[in-house]
Amino acid sequence: MTPPERPSDRAAPSVRPGAASSPSERRRPLLQVERLSKVFPVRTSLMGAPRLVRAVDDVAFYVKHAESLGLVGESGCGKTTLGRTTLRLIEPTFGRIVFEGRDITLLSQRQLRPLRRHMQLIFQDPFASLNPRMRVEDIVAEGLRVHGLTRSSRETRDEVVRTLESVGLSAGAMGRFPHEFSAGERQRIGIARAIAVRPSFVVCDEPVSALDVSVRAQVMNLLVDLQREQRLSYLFISHDLAVVRSLCHRVAVMYLGRIVEVGPTEQVFSQPRHPYTRALLSAVPVADPDRRRLRIVLDGEPPSPLEPPEGCAFHPRCWKNDHAQCASRIPTLTETEPGSHHRAACWHPGD
Repeated sequence: MTPPERPSDRAAPSVRPGAASSPSERRRPLLQVERLSKVFPVRTSLMGAPRLVRAVDDVAFYVKHAESLGLVGESGCGKTTLGRTTLRLIEPTFGRIVFEGRDITLLSQRQLRPLRRHMQLIFQDPFASLNPRMRVEDIVAEGLRVHGLTRSSRETRDEVVRTLESVGLSAGAMGRFPHEFSAGERQRIGIARAIAVRPSFVVCDEPVSALDVSVRAQVMNLLVDLQREQRLSYLFISHDLAVVRSLCHRVAVMYLGRIVEVGPTEQVFSQPRHPYTRALLSAVPVADPDRRRLRIVLDGEPPSPLEPPEGCAFHPRCWKNDHAQCASRIPTLTETEPGSHHRAACWHPGD
């Protein structure tokens, strides 16, 4: 059997215009997020007043048509909360979400429902995200029925077969339950459920982290193929930098609820400007002993979201900390070079 093609052996999917009808609409980002914040009240004692945690803090980014934006950062930095808030599965506290030119931030759930089919989510756990009591046919067909995309049971069945085949599963899978499949096959079912309603934007919440390495490569290739064929846009959340480098056109680095660096993937990987990004990249293992890089070991532990530091959130662990500006003022995302689209939130960016 021919081994699966590695994502690194393929050319990155080109950014193609989505379903926008005019040149001005095609130039406009599919998704624009402005100053988005999510604050959760947390009760730390039985009698005390709840304290506030800024899980997402003043975040801004965009995703273009048929583009993949990778979102990376250590566990607990707010990646998943940001992804779900963008879809309004979690309601934002502040900020603005513009999807296909329409502000969806304040829409009621009834007004938002027709747009749900255009914004889908692929979950991390391919088993917990599937209803164990539903057959595959019903899992994939549920969205089609809810949004009225098919006119008869036969048309629904044909659409389910087509969708399953597009993710590498046969029609014979339709009558089976999720527990009868391997982890990789279950994730393909989850992907089929997401794309069955023909979305334009998909949040991929660590979709390959629970899979074996060989299966991971196949699912990554599947996501690339689907993007090419259906002109999908991805917000790809992951802690695996190698996966993000293979799949994504641009990458955003998140730390303690804020995006600290964003730019074209190869630019961020080859010329990181934020100290936290440099520390993350230095931890990636390199197989070639002649290409060993300096390992940056950060001091201390990540600060608690309950008590974030003043100024730059990274300054207590940063070797560039000047103990004045860094500890008192929050840096904004600023282009490292004019026209580069590579931005870093650091008072002392550089090599």
